[in-house]
Amino acid sequence: MTTDGRPKRALVTGGAGFIGHHLVHALLARGLEVTVLDDLSMGRRENVPAGARFVQGDVRDPEIVTVALAGVDCVFHEAAIVSIRASVEGFVRDAEVNLVGTLNVLQCMADSGVRKAVLASSMAVYADGPEPVPLREDAPLAPISPYGVAKLASEQYWLLMARHFGLDATVLRYFNTYGPNQTPTPYVGVITIFINRLLRGEAPVIYGDGEQRRDFVHVDDIVSANLAVIDADVAGRTFNVGTGHATSVNDIARELVARLAPRLQPRHAPPVEGEMRNAIADASALRAATGWKPGRPRPDFDQVVAYWRARGAAV
Repeated sequence: MTTDGRPKRALVTGGAGFIGHHLVHALLARGLEVTVLDDLSMGRRENVPAGARFVQGDVRDPEIVTVALAGVDCVFHEAAIVSIRASVEGFVRDAEVNLVGTLNVLQCMADSGVRKAVLASSMAVYADGPEPVPLREDAPLAPISPYGVAKLASEQYWLLMARHFGLDATVLRYFNTYGPNQTPTPYVGVITIFINRLLRGEAPVIYGDGEQRRDFVHVDDIVSANLAVIDADVAGRTFNVGTGHATSVNDIARELVARLAPRLQPRHAPPVEGEMRNAIADASALRAATGWKPGRPRPDFDQVVAYWRARGAAV
């Protein structure tokens, strides 16, 4: 740590993935030494910048995690299986990676030089609601998916055991994150999925009636929230990261169809089990504690569309 308490060496688990690699670039730009731990099951080796140390391995492996923690004073735990649908179909694997993996990272940090630790959590920890009302951190916690259950348990372990180990720990609950270089999958990232389908000449698929409302937060704002909490005295606290703006899936589809393929019309499929009807963030606590605010308070498609147009739609 520096004399003003800021970290000098950081570990980013999942640092070859979507949010992780954006965070790694930002930390390097700040002058930190950065280690990336990733098993490359979703992340890509080319996402890891040359200036970062790379350790390939699983967060469930204590030997690998111990190697990755060498010399580190700050941890950003981003590694996870991020999929509601996959968590329903494979709830045991979801818990093994998202909960047990987190516990392993915690245990390994106890015997290291880590002083600050930030856990990436999710809006999926909240109870679903009939109206798109912004959720504060004290809103009811009643996950409707195995993914949300594992994330909520991870949060509780993270803060409880961090106190026991004497760590300065924080939890960030991310809402729907989007941005360039999001790994295309059938399950996560509706903006990326719709753009790629439309660029391939395929109609977007909307699950349910499309009136489910989300808080779309740009990955740059997720990164700046992580940086904000390591600069602030917020040990033991949990914060939402979102814009407070509700956007329906139908709104996203209409905007992207109009831009990319006006002749294509979205088609509908049955709703996905475990997905929330409404998930909007009240992020006022994070702003009050750190001064953070989103740089993009509304969904901004230009950068993401340009990214995929330049590279060609993912197959």
